[in-house]
Formats: sequence, C-alpha cells, structure tokens
Amino acid sequence: MMNKSPAAFSHVFLLILLVVNFSWVAFPAQSQTIPFDSNRWEIDAKESRVEEYLGRQSLFLKGGLALVKDSKFLNGVIEFDIAFSTERTFVGTVWRVLDKKNYEEFYFRPHQSGNPDANQYTPVFNGLAGWQLYYGEDFAAPVRYRFNEWMRVKIVVAGKQAEVYIMDMETPALFIPELKRELAAGQVGLSAGDFAPAHYSNYSFTSLDAPALKGKAKPQKPAPKGLIASWSVSSGFSEKNLQGKFQLGESDKAGLTWKKLESEATGITNLARLVAIGEQSNTTFARLIINSEREQIKEIKFGFSDRVRVYINDRLLYAGSDGFVSRDYRFLGTVGLWDAVYLPLRQGRNELLLAVSENFGGWGVVAAIEDMNGIQIQH
Repeated sequence: MMNKSPAAFSHVFLLILLVVNFSWVAFPAQSQTIPFDSNRWEIDAKESRVEEYLGRQSLFLKGGLALVKDSKFLNGVIEFDIAFSTERTFVGTVWRVLDKKNYEEFYFRPHQSGNPDANQYTPVFNGLAGWQLYYGEDFAAPVRYRFNEWMRVKIVVAGKQAEVYIMDMETPALFIPELKRELAAGQVGLSAGDFAPAHYSNYSFTSLDAPALKGKAKPQKPAPKGLIASWSVSSGFSEKNLQGKFQLGESDKAGLTWKKLESEATGITNLARLVAIGEQSNTTFARLIINSEREQIKEIKFGFSDRVRVYINDRLLYAGSDGFVSRDYRFLGTVGLWDAVYLPLRQGRNELLLAVSENFGGWGVVAAIEDMNGIQIQH
C-alpha cells in the first residue's frame, strides 16, 4: 500500500468537510427574466402584442393581465421598465395572483403625475379594486414621471409589507405598511386598464424568503372612539330590490346568507372580501344588532361606497350617494366618517341594516358610535 503524507490526509479531510457541509451553504436566489416572446406568458387582454418600442423588445398591453403562468411568488423582488404617455390610464404590476379576480396590485396614474395620487397600491378581491377605501400616503406617492421613455420600477415584497422604487433604485418612492390580502403565493405579472396602453420591457422576478425593506411603518393613528369592529354581512342581491322600500318585510331578507366580517384597523370594512359584484349582486346588507337599556336616540357616524340605504328596525332612515364624480368631476368617492344619522332605538333589541351598493372603486363601509352608554353591540 502506498504511504500518504500528513499533508495529503489533511487535504482529504478538508475535502470531506466541504462535501458534508455543501447543503448548508446558502446560494443567492436566481432572478428569472422572462422575454415577452416566451411561451411562459399567459395574456388575457383586449389588446396585446410584442413589438419594438424605444429601441427594445416590449409588450404593448391594454385592458387586461399578462401573467407568468408557471410562477409561484410569495416574497421577493419584481423588476421591469415601463413607458407610457400623458393620457389617462391605470397601468402597472400584480403579484400573489390566485386567479384573475384576486391579487395584489400597484399601478400608475400618468394623468396625475406629481400629485399625491400619481399611483396606487390596492388589493383586488373578487374582481374589485379598492382605491376608494385605500388612499393617502400609505397607498400612493407623489412621483413626477418621464413620459414616452423607459422608467425602471422595482417592487420589494416581504410578508405583509412592500416598497416601490420608481426610477430611483436606491430610495423607495412608496412604503406600503400593510398588504391587505392574505399571505398566499401566487403568480406575478403585469396589468393595464381599458384606457390608454403601456409598454413594458426587461421584466424579471426573484423569489426570496425575507427580502430586506428600507422603509418602516409609521405609528398607527389612534382609532376613532366607538369604531365598529365587525359586521354581519349578507350575500349579494340587486339594488333594484330595495327601490321604493321604506319598510322592509321578511321577504326582503329571505334567502340571504350571513357571515361575520372583521373591520380593518382603520375601521373600514371591505365588503368585496365576502361578496362578488355582479349585475344581480351589487348590494349587500351590513348588519349590527344594538341592545339598548331604554328607549333613546344615538348618533352613528359612518361612511360608505358607493351608495347606502340605512334601515333601523326595518324602517328606512337615510339614503345617500357617494360614487365617483357623483358630486363634481373632482369627487373621488373615498370613504370616511363624514356622515351621521340619529338612530331612534327602542328598549331591547334593535336591528341596524346598511344596504351598501357598489359600481366600482371600492365596496366598503365604516361606522362609529361614540356614546356607548346604555347600549351594547351584539357581534
């Protein structure tokens, strides 16, 4: 047998250690770049084509989604370039796509360049985006765009938070403190509304376990006093069913199913989480049972989108409309505690029904009863 020197044994021992520990070595995640002529894209849009634009291969997209059909993305980084004109449109990117009606979305509003609502993060539930419910600095940022040229975009997603980089890849333009959908891996892709198109190029995504975020959530504002924490929400029905209904009967509620829906920290309750909008399903009841120690009147502050009829013990008390541009061309129809009614409560059990009807932009309700003396909310 050939003799081996101590040095040779040392080298063999080191090699064995490397092999044994090979699986412990963390390798960086691989970025996946998907050319737009790849068969990995699944495109469902009114208009789409792969074409040369501004010196690059690009995807022209209008009125639909382009999804990477074999993608499975929970956390990580999404990057792409986008180019659009000054025309009014809504174009961007989607992630955690469970199906074509449920996903997270960030999009640009080119016609609002430089304004506080120049862009938008929104969840999409049952095909309904919620920008009338989710507005302000946690959901949009005042970015001034460069038109008809390529702009780099990066989305970093980590658990329930995300941040968006636009042109400047070092400083996030927007930090999103709370993504509103459940944590579930899904497809990634691009989106474009029905108005003007956008061009996209250099699309890639990287899945990571825990990508670092530069931004931090600001301290949460204190909740308004007496905020309603949950509602009993009915299945959907047609708003036409309530036309001329000043007094509800048992037949108006017959056949409806009910589920409890928690409000968010802001008090806003996104009804689209439970109810899918449709021609025969554009209205739902949000119900509270109020037990009163005596006959009395209580103020309830509330907000809604888009229309509401308020019934107390089956009697119509109030009706209002807050839909997009329903008051003037600048009216957005956002939701807050800006209205109030006075509930004539009888002693014992009282049923409050808010029949909330929706067109688009966010199906929601929020309410607060500041003076809870002598009453109890039954959840």
